[in-house]
Amino acid sequence: MLSEQDVIFFQENGYLPARPLLTPDEVARLRERFYAILEGKSSKKPEALRNLYGDEENIVIQIVNAWEADEEFYRYLFHPVLTEAVARLMDTDTVRVWHDQIQYKPPFKGGPTIWHQDHPYWPVIQPPDLVSAWLALEDADVGNGCMHVVPRSHHWGTYDGGTVGIREEDWGPAYDPAFVPAGETVEIVPCPVKAGEVMFHHCLTWHGTPPNRSSRGRPGFAVHFMPGHTRYEPRSGHLIEHHITVKPGEILQGDYFPLVWHNGPVTPPPWQEQV
Repeated sequence: MLSEQDVIFFQENGYLPARPLLTPDEVARLRERFYAILEGKSSKKPEALRNLYGDEENIVIQIVNAWEADEEFYRYLFHPVLTEAVARLMDTDTVRVWHDQIQYKPPFKGGPTIWHQDHPYWPVIQPPDLVSAWLALEDADVGNGCMHVVPRSHHWGTYDGGTVGIREEDWGPAYDPAFVPAGETVEIVPCPVKAGEVMFHHCLTWHGTPPNRSSRGRPGFAVHFMPGHTRYEPRSGHLIEHHITVKPGEILQGDYFPLVWHNGPVTPPPWQEQV
């Protein structure tokens, strides 16, 4: 899936534009199962299903750990082409899933996602070496709220708690120039992703998504992958922390954090045993 030049580009820029992954039939099946979860028709429940804004004018529906709710999403975590790509981007022989999430921006009322870094929102794991794979379940473009990134920002450290903010006048990041290294520029790059394609970003890359005022919905499925050396280091709480069974300082592992690559593809254990 990835060339050596792709890996170098990711290391330098902190993101990788969309690459084909699923067939039309495969992504259609995941899209169908997403709507089943959204409508409460899945056989099990996800960890969370909520509107991040809490109002009806700006709606961003977040589903955390769709893999708990539906076997199709669980099996996707183990996709051998995907997990090999992530292992190469993280330069690791072991890959586990931290958690997944669907963010759905409905037509006309889809809210923005504030500019931020991911890792500061995960204050129970170290070091910040995770990579997220963002799969489009429907075409995502500038018109309906695709992701935008700031190249190279993953090299700049943690930004003031991770929240970069939004400039209302142009939907750019409302950053403090003091956080930008000398000689660097804050360049905003849109990352359109067609249904069935996947893009990647580092957990310290500045990113955000504009509102969706189009007539098209924008469901995206992100899996946050962690390398094998990720440790449980709690500083404050997290939604899924109650599933962690290791002690502080130990490698984060366990059935709730599926092992999906270990010197090669991993065969998924039966879904029923995992949930």
